[in-house]
Amino acid sequence: MAAIEKVGLIGVGLMGHGIGKNILLKGFKLTVLANRNRKPVDDLIGRGATEAKSPKDLAAAVDLVITCVGNSAQLEDIMRRADGVLAGLKPGTIIADCTTAQPQSTEALAAETMAKGGHFVDTPLTRTPNEAEAGKLGVMTGGDAAILTRIRPVIEAFADTIVYCGPVGAAHKVKLINNLLALSAAAVTAEALATAQKAGVDLKALREIVTAGGANSVMFQRLSSYFIDGDKSQAQFAITNAQKDLRYYLQLVEGLSLPSPAATGAHQLYCLASGMGYGERYVPTTIDALLSLGKKPV
Repeated sequence: MAAIEKVGLIGVGLMGHGIGKNILLKGFKLTVLANRNRKPVDDLIGRGATEAKSPKDLAAAVDLVITCVGNSAQLEDIMRRADGVLAGLKPGTIIADCTTAQPQSTEALAAETMAKGGHFVDTPLTRTPNEAEAGKLGVMTGGDAAILTRIRPVIEAFADTIVYCGPVGAAHKVKLINNLLALSAAAVTAEALATAQKAGVDLKALREIVTAGGANSVMFQRLSSYFIDGDKSQAQFAITNAQKDLRYYLQLVEGLSLPSPAATGAHQLYCLASGMGYGERYVPTTIDALLSLGKKPV
């Protein structure tokens, strides 16, 4: 099979900008789709990318389409609408989806892509926009191993950890389980820090002892850096996205007939914070939401 030369990117947001920048730096030709936030799109165009007017036009111009959007509903629309990716797909074109998506939706889209003569693989991400800009994301992959080998040089442009998870849909299952662990840890940390503040605990002392023991975690460090040090760059992940990811996880475990007490509790915190108007803020601000509730009379 011929090497990938032309890459399309749909979803030039917090993660997508870094992905696109590093794809260009590695010498691939890049086409991006217009976005309501022009700044990252215009930056990539300034670096040599071309802008497509529609998903259909983008798909027709490239060998590989990378999608990095907010949820499965958005991806399904981009794929299936009249001017969508499937309408412009050429035989042999590969679609790699970086969205945190519902596995059953991934499997359905893969079948539709195959019926059009294309290939669909799931390639969800770990880490943050900072690592995206540095080209050091983690990527889980699912799908045909030969297709994933073919696109690996592109993935390596923006990732330093690539883990094969199994057939199409498997990577999205691993991603949801990974996010259960991360977002549940963040929810517990938010509650702990809010309680510590309300109880008059020395927050720096708390951080020191947690850091030295088994309660430590990446999420504890990120949320404590936000709350104690005022570092606003930590855990740049919207609360609405956390809410959505855990909802997808709950749908997964419901289909497996498994209980999910930890996920249910964490999901409720993000639902609560979102309902309070914090939805577009980052996950660490769940601490602020909890403290806001704590100030009200019972």
